[in-house]
Amino acid sequence: MDTKLSITTFTLFLFLASYVSAQTNGFDVTKYGALPNRDITKALTNAWKDACGSTTPSKVVVPKGTYMLKQIDLKGPCKAPINVQVDGKILAPKNPKLLNGVDQWVKFGYINFFTLSERGTFDGQGETAWKHNDCGTNKNCDRLSMNFGFAFLNNSIIQDITSKDSKNFHVNVLGCNNLTFINMNINAPATSLNTDGIHIGRSTQVVITNSIIGTGDDCISLGDGSKQITILNVTCGPGHGISVGSLGKYPNEEPVEGLTVKNCTLKNTDNGLRIKTWPGTPIISSVSKMHFEDIVMVNVSNPILIDQQYCPWNQCTKQYPSKIKITDVSFKNIRGTSATQEGIVLDCSSSVPCEFVELNDIDLTFNGAVTTAKFSNTKPTIIGKVPKLMA
Repeated sequence: MDTKLSITTFTLFLFLASYVSAQTNGFDVTKYGALPNRDITKALTNAWKDACGSTTPSKVVVPKGTYMLKQIDLKGPCKAPINVQVDGKILAPKNPKLLNGVDQWVKFGYINFFTLSERGTFDGQGETAWKHNDCGTNKNCDRLSMNFGFAFLNNSIIQDITSKDSKNFHVNVLGCNNLTFINMNINAPATSLNTDGIHIGRSTQVVITNSIIGTGDDCISLGDGSKQITILNVTCGPGHGISVGSLGKYPNEEPVEGLTVKNCTLKNTDNGLRIKTWPGTPIISSVSKMHFEDIVMVNVSNPILIDQQYCPWNQCTKQYPSKIKITDVSFKNIRGTSATQEGIVLDCSSSVPCEFVELNDIDLTFNGAVTTAKFSNTKPTIIGKVPKLMA
């Protein structure tokens, strides 16, 4: 997505949010029986139902205070733009089993012109769940709930919200179009397993800007079908960096096309900018138009990485190469410090080598010395300074 277009898009969203805020009918959950330190699931459900049915712009309000919430699924379509304003702190059940194995704790879906705003915190209380998370090695593991599910939202904004200690991914985006995240604060310790910050799949024109994400897995990850994604002014760490993929594990995956990552900082992450695909699978697809620019690395392992032999916990075979074609990828003005000697590793598929890869002004050091670069099955265009090429 063109950066100017992205800025214009979320400026329009801000105008919409201001308009809706000025014109709304309010539906305060306390008027539906919500009390601090009590379960507000029924009150929030009823407030949503009335607000969604309003023929003029509406606002559901959760005022300051701490509240308990069971799993909730707030669906449209709504009759007019709708804003959920959360000023308080909302707690998920600590026991994962009390969420009945649902994919997401708080779900919003099938809405046009939706806003989730103010400075509320959604606390997944995930510590108990992390201790029992064995999904990396056990295919029959208990399903853990994500904090948020945003599905099939159009022309919508998530602004100034905190997601804390999710049991699984913090945010899952599916089937959305024109969705903007502004000033998101996502936090969980580095030891929290599988807690991706924002995961995007089969969505178009998603913007993530001016946000801080620190967690135990990818800060931002793109699944199949992600198109025209823009990431601006994001600070990531701890975590596993900003990742495209993993891709190629499942049948019927859609291509990933059009990613801009600009003016971001990664601190103490296990990876930096990464594209990862599985080998040994039959899926044929593509990744194209990936552009990373003006990125600062601070003690980042694997700062620039294309890994087409991604196979965690030996869940696949490397006997057959990945069939995901990667093309039109650029890394420009990437600077800072690496926690490993190898600043750049481009490990592309021998079946479908990477094409049109550009490395432009890459200045990374390791213990004060210039890092190295290693390429497999690709011949990148090199402009300006880059790490020392290793055979």
